[in-house]
Amino acid sequence: MTTTGTAEAGGPGAETEAETAAVTEAEAAERLRRWRLVLGGDAADGTGCQLRGQDAAMDGALGSLYGKGDRAGKGRDRAAGLGASAPSVARWLGDIRKYFPSSVVQVMQRDAIDRLGLSALLLEPEMLEAVEADVHLVGTLLSLRQAMPETTKETARAVVRKVVEDLEKRLASRTRATLTGALDRSARISRPRHRDIDWNRTIAANLKNYLPEYGTVVPERLVGYGRASQSVKKEVILCIDQSGSMAASVVYASVFGAVLASMRSIATRLVVFDTAVVDLTDQLDDPVDVLFGTQLGGGTDINRALAYCQSQITRPADTVVVLISDLYEGGIRNEMLKRVAAMKAAGVQFVTLLALSDEGAPAYDREHAAALAGLGAPAFACTPDLFPEVMAAAIEKRQLPIPDTA
Repeated sequence: MTTTGTAEAGGPGAETEAETAAVTEAEAAERLRRWRLVLGGDAADGTGCQLRGQDAAMDGALGSLYGKGDRAGKGRDRAAGLGASAPSVARWLGDIRKYFPSSVVQVMQRDAIDRLGLSALLLEPEMLEAVEADVHLVGTLLSLRQAMPETTKETARAVVRKVVEDLEKRLASRTRATLTGALDRSARISRPRHRDIDWNRTIAANLKNYLPEYGTVVPERLVGYGRASQSVKKEVILCIDQSGSMAASVVYASVFGAVLASMRSIATRLVVFDTAVVDLTDQLDDPVDVLFGTQLGGGTDINRALAYCQSQITRPADTVVVLISDLYEGGIRNEMLKRVAAMKAAGVQFVTLLALSDEGAPAYDREHAAALAGLGAPAFACTPDLFPEVMAAAIEKRQLPIPDTA
């Protein structure tokens, strides 16, 4: 008996082919559905796919924010599909939280604020209770702070506190552990007790004394860790540009400032500036107070801010100054650079961060960044996760872990 490659009707081969065809058809339908949601269902989308049920509701939520052309196909551009009333926006906020993950919700909220001019609605308590809180929303609330009615301020403060507490949970323990190790390594002593000897560095420092006939190193010089002390080992000054473009950086820097201030061996000072300079060090026990002490927006005078920071330095060799700014200077450029050069010459570790956020490559003044690099103070953007490593390197006076942006 011979066999053929064609399965008989009702045989196992036919069943397999049918299943494969069904899977392929389902995948094609799913791709078409996704393209329909992406393209928005205008007459020219080419999918011919009709949405029903939850898909139709998702499409409506997306169309309210991103849609162009009304559904009747009359060719008119549709303006803000959310309407002007708070109840309409509240329903939309509820819909997107129902249909999309939190990360997508946050993006859609930011787009709604930017595209549809919904900032004013954030001044209403019921709106704040409905939104998905994140760093960008905190920045928006801080910029609106002066316009907030009293009935909204407590709700806004609660939203900000929730975001700050979430950030502290994510960042605090790793920051403390990383910097504690850096502080211990930076406090090396030359006559350590046996338990304080850093054997790796001791061996490296005495390799010239290796005796091959005995297979050992004679340690003429011992390198050890300094014993734990409650005294201040390092001073850190965070100098933060509070212009509107730096909103996310202000939020993260305030949280890190509070974490650093909680470490007894680091004396932390937090300074914010635009064209004026404000020292918020006395509020570092609560980063929410710090954030509500800022005033996002306005001009920029980096030189004036650095002049103040320079006046607060008492132990240059044990001080780290962190300037967080996009470097668009409205003050005296040459004086700013002279101050940086003077601080570095005195032994200060100077770090310039163009941004402290997860927002990707920031806009910044390239000429000023190049000038700082020429002084040995390279300017770079830093994510919150990298910040503890940057601070540890500055404390130990080693090369900074500058991310590769090529």
